[in-house]
Amino acid sequence: MGFELRYPWPDLDPDDVAAPALAVRLDVTENRVEAAEHAHRKGQLVFALGGGVMCRVPNGLWMVPPHCGVWLPGGTRHTNMATANARIFFVFIEPGAADLPDRCCTLSISPLLRELIVALSDRKQHDAGEATLIAQLLLNELPRMPVQQLHLPISPEPRLQRIAADLANDPSDRSTMAEWAGRMAMSESSLARLVLSETGLTFGRWRQQLHLIVALRDLSAGASVQQVSTALGYESVTAFITMFKKALGKPPAKYLSDIVQGGGSAFAA
Repeated sequence: MGFELRYPWPDLDPDDVAAPALAVRLDVTENRVEAAEHAHRKGQLVFALGGGVMCRVPNGLWMVPPHCGVWLPGGTRHTNMATANARIFFVFIEPGAADLPDRCCTLSISPLLRELIVALSDRKQHDAGEATLIAQLLLNELPRMPVQQLHLPISPEPRLQRIAADLANDPSDRSTMAEWAGRMAMSESSLARLVLSETGLTFGRWRQQLHLIVALRDLSAGASVQQVSTALGYESVTAFITMFKKALGKPPAKYLSDIVQGGGSAFAA
């Protein structure tokens, strides 16, 4: 999964724009190319109005479901990947312009904030005064958004990097922790301790978090619950729905429906 970024203004460098907030809408092509790792001086909000987007940072993988956003503080190295049908907005914010977290996090996006982002991205439709007013309203609203959690901690530890890569490439792999430990030439108990110390999660919870990220990505792209269940290696659709509901509080269809209708308010912590 990936996308080619096409800015409306080819020579645009967001860090050179003298504005406290700048919103850019990006067109997603069918080219499955992951944007190269990079960083901005400004903070960046990655917002998906449709489809699914994932942000990869050095220590984690963040999912951006429709009508939610991921906040990346200035200087954070990252790559972005999206489904082919995604409608993406990047909001670049000057350091100190708003009281925002100093760490990567997922934010709910209210209907008001959604409209402000879309309006600010229509740069040619506003004069300087209108754009300044919209930006100020956006900067007032954004810090009020609830911080949510849906990311996969990725440790720099080489063995966990390899496991994470293998699971991302084949999320249907249902190997036991003992089998993974054998592949890494270590004991099951040693792997259990390593995963917990490096990620803060048990092995089972860590793998489930990856499944949730993949599931939301694919469901957002239009895949059916049956297709996602099969792709993740579940023995039945019922087993997948049970896992999803236990983790996020609602079955997949209801969860995604509430996100779209409520502008992100259904995002479980």
